[in-house]
Amino acid sequence: MYGILFVVFDAIGVAALQIGVSQSATRVKLSNNMWLTGWGFVTKMFTNLNFVAVLNLILWGVLYVILLMLINRFWIATPIFLAVTFIIAVIEHFKVSIRYEAILPSDLNFLKADAGNLMSFMPAGAQWTILLAVVIFVAFIALFVFLNHRDGRHGKLFRGDDKQSRSLNAIVRLLLIIVPGTFFTLYSMQVSTVGSWAKTFSSAMGDMPSMWDSVYDAQRNGPMVAFTRQLNPKVMVKPDDYSEETMKEVAARYEKEAKKINASRTENMTDSTVIYVLSESFSDPSRVPGLKVNKDSMPNIRSIKENTTSGLMLSSGYGGGTANLEYMGLTGLSMSNFDSSLTSVSAACAERALDADHQPAVGASKNSIGLHPYESSMYSRATNYKKFGFSHFYTLTGPDVISHQDKIDDSPYVSDEATYESTIEEVKKTDGNQFLQVITMQNHMPYHDWYKNNDFKAESTTDTPLEDDEKESIETYQKGAALTDEATADFLDKLDAIDKPITVVFYGDHLPGIYSSASEDDNNSLALHLTDYFIWSNKTSSSQGNEIDNADYSSPNFFVAQAAEHMNAKVSPYLAFLTQMHEKISAMEPPVVNNIQGWDRIPEGQNIYLDADGNPMAESDFDAETQQLLADYQLIQYDITTGKNYLKDTDFMDLP
Repeated sequence: MYGILFVVFDAIGVAALQIGVSQSATRVKLSNNMWLTGWGFVTKMFTNLNFVAVLNLILWGVLYVILLMLINRFWIATPIFLAVTFIIAVIEHFKVSIRYEAILPSDLNFLKADAGNLMSFMPAGAQWTILLAVVIFVAFIALFVFLNHRDGRHGKLFRGDDKQSRSLNAIVRLLLIIVPGTFFTLYSMQVSTVGSWAKTFSSAMGDMPSMWDSVYDAQRNGPMVAFTRQLNPKVMVKPDDYSEETMKEVAARYEKEAKKINASRTENMTDSTVIYVLSESFSDPSRVPGLKVNKDSMPNIRSIKENTTSGLMLSSGYGGGTANLEYMGLTGLSMSNFDSSLTSVSAACAERALDADHQPAVGASKNSIGLHPYESSMYSRATNYKKFGFSHFYTLTGPDVISHQDKIDDSPYVSDEATYESTIEEVKKTDGNQFLQVITMQNHMPYHDWYKNNDFKAESTTDTPLEDDEKESIETYQKGAALTDEATADFLDKLDAIDKPITVVFYGDHLPGIYSSASEDDNNSLALHLTDYFIWSNKTSSSQGNEIDNADYSSPNFFVAQAAEHMNAKVSPYLAFLTQMHEKISAMEPPVVNNIQGWDRIPEGQNIYLDADGNPMAESDFDAETQQLLADYQLIQYDITTGKNYLKDTDFMDLP
């Protein structure tokens, strides 16, 4: 009887947690409403053979078993179990409602801090949600009192009057604490590690990580699965020769290289305003294998690229993964150095990996500004940009609200034109130098027939014609890319008219995940991971029209070093290292696949390395200098993100 009731109350607990992350309406289009989330969470066991709901029952049930064994009273342990469940579910509901973010392991810091911090999760009308939860819980308490009265054992799971029975019961209870506890601990510690038994088990049960959106991840995979996945992210493996002495040698080596580079450079990075534009999903549709388009979507940007530093960028994502590209661009660190288990730096990386001390941004913190015309909670950007040292991060949801929010026709996203207008306003607020990080949203998936008078057409050049949905998505995307092209040209014209030196680093973060026909062919993998980028300076800047060497191919970790070279600006030892690294390897990314939001990295096989002509390079063919640079890169990145932070006490990051 207790076994049946255990399953029932475990299911009630999981259902309560699932309701906590569900909501009937949301600003985020890709998230599910409450009923679809809850019902679909169960029905996909039968429709898709996806048993992630059972996995959540197991994980939450394990904790329930431990509590039962500790107390040995079913009618006492169960109400405690449900009370904790309801409290978590209510907090989860409040956090989703207010911040559109599920409970994360980092939120456990609230337990150490002032409990008043929890008030930040309290939306208007919260008292009614709390009252409902209390009423439901009181009803359960009444039920438990009644059942306890009817139960001759009064909920006692193990009983025995003689010494032998008590000893045996104690051993069994202890085993039922240790075994489930060990399982839960080992699962939580290993589920984020590619190739581990826990990861394999979780995937087999139907877990499909969606770490770009913590709420969607919890809705799709269950709050317990989503939470445990982030408890122990594996960032990097410690290099064998890592030590304070080694890091001092590394710092000294590139201090010499910086002096050599700086001897011929005349400018400083802090003399200019630098604007990073991460253009959501921007790429050239005409470059997609097997696709024919009726006209050019990017004539202006193509022209801009011909007269400044420009090329193709190797992206680690396809259809998603924006935060990783964003992170690499801001830090100069590479996803190829992280463990294959670390799929999203925004959600899983150690806080030190977002330390402002290691941000090679330009200008003082007060003049470092971020703009993103969407949810501040996506990829936990509001939190992470504060860690980066940005003074403001303007979004739709605040606390700093972006000024221009216009949309085009039926598109659900703020236009690039509006985003650029907000950026121009920020640039004009001061005559001094600034660093601006702009993340656009106009061309974000999905792509439906949004735009009026869309005359863009696409067709397959293979034996297989495009499906109707694919064709609609591609043609809508083409129009959006053309609108970006026009808005970007106008943006640069306006920057040209501003009387202070400005340099723009513009790049598409990844291709849109709409080329289902092309992505079926593994031979197209590299082509589907190449986007467009350029580095451009306005008329007031002495670097307008500069075209640096070795620019045909790059990856975002090299952008800051390339920008310095483009501006003829002096570098820190760190940027000297990146400059030297880029001379040997033009682009580098972890193994890539054409999975939309495919967060499971490939654990086998080498990273992708491209030479100056865009040809893949075999790591086994690298010369001694390149091998030394790669080894130093791993040491630097480990020290910054996971290690003892020895470089922080040196001048490694300091610009002259």
